[in-house]
Amino acid sequence: MPKLTIDDLKKIRDDSRKELYLREGNYRGKVIVHMGTCGIAAGAREIVNALLDEFDKRKLTDIMFTTSGCAGLCSEEPMITVEIEGAAPVKYRKLTPDKAKRIFNEHIIGGKVITDFVLGVGSERVG
Repeated sequence: MPKLTIDDLKKIRDDSRKELYLREGNYRGKVIVHMGTCGIAAGAREIVNALLDEFDKRKLTDIMFTTSGCAGLCSEEPMITVEIEGAAPVKYRKLTPDKAKRIFNEHIIGGKVITDFVLGVGSERVG
């Protein structure tokens, strides 16, 4: 096996970024599926698949779709965070694929927060 060059490593890095950020371009928002061990055990992979189906059906490219690690709230998993430009981030909890599709259609597309599934609204950043 030949040795890896710096250019090989850069290509691997760029390809990995493309896999992590499934949509490229100018974004009006972002959807984050929390994929820590607890999230995966609670069904986060099914949430990813449900949301990807919705993205593909609509050919949506102005919303970034990505994943993160544990959000620190294992009992609320599976969770997603929806960040739409000009609005506070919304963290949804205890999701199913059907709930995720509803969030996609009503919140991400329609702009209406589904309060029945909300864990919290607003930024978690300090300072």
